[in-house]
Amino acid sequence: MIQFQYLEHKAEGAVLLVRLSRAPVNAVNDAMYTEIRELFSTVDRVAPEANAVVLTGTGKHFCGGNDLDEFLSMDSASARDRMFHVREAFFAIQDCAVPVIGAVHGAALGTGLAIAASCDIVVASADARFGLPEITVGVMGGAAHLARLVPQPMVRRMFFTGEPVSAAELYRVGGIDQVVERDALEETALALAAKIARHSPTALRVAKTALNAVESMDLKPGYELEQGWTGWLSDHPDSKEAIRSSRERREPHYLPPHPATRTWTAADAAKS
Repeated sequence: MIQFQYLEHKAEGAVLLVRLSRAPVNAVNDAMYTEIRELFSTVDRVAPEANAVVLTGTGKHFCGGNDLDEFLSMDSASARDRMFHVREAFFAIQDCAVPVIGAVHGAALGTGLAIAASCDIVVASADARFGLPEITVGVMGGAAHLARLVPQPMVRRMFFTGEPVSAAELYRVGGIDQVVERDALEETALALAAKIARHSPTALRVAKTALNAVESMDLKPGYELEQGWTGWLSDHPDSKEAIRSSRERREPHYLPPHPATRTWTAADAAKS
């Protein structure tokens, strides 16, 4: 496992708190992309007890974007390899084994917005700003991630103008779950993560895989796929424990995550 230079992380019970940490604005360089990919793709090794992750930033801003010095040294010959590392980092957050809550403050621009949009849920402080200034620095990217948060006309307005919007505006269109004062942001995100993390570790990991799979599917095949996961879970002890504990009005006692959930695929669910 690599040593993390730009990511602070610590367990808070069943929640893993991760902070982007590269002063002054947490701009992401190639090494930091590698760290993001490594941590989020191996979260069950980094924090075996974690059932949810909160991702935030140190300092005044969540993430000011990509390191512009790396853009200056990029050309068409090197772009392919560099862009591979960028998207693998974003995809690792989206495909993380457990739900990820982004806690955004200050600027979330370019790469910062894509990181936030790769999370399952976003909460933000009132001072947060979200933007895709890519066109202003001669690059492309991030529009597909932004489309997870806002309607397509807003995607195009933000991309073509390069101008950021407030947390309040994203909340208005449903892209943000909550907007809170800055000093309450981390506490709010951790409380939400704790509500998630109390559920069965196996069920949460199956649910994360299922939601990622059905996000781009039509309703009928998507629901059929979800039913496949229901069939698989029905044989797991946690499924019955959830029912019994609810009936008996007591705290459930769940097993550690089932190893199969780490390699479980849509094709497996379809066979169930």
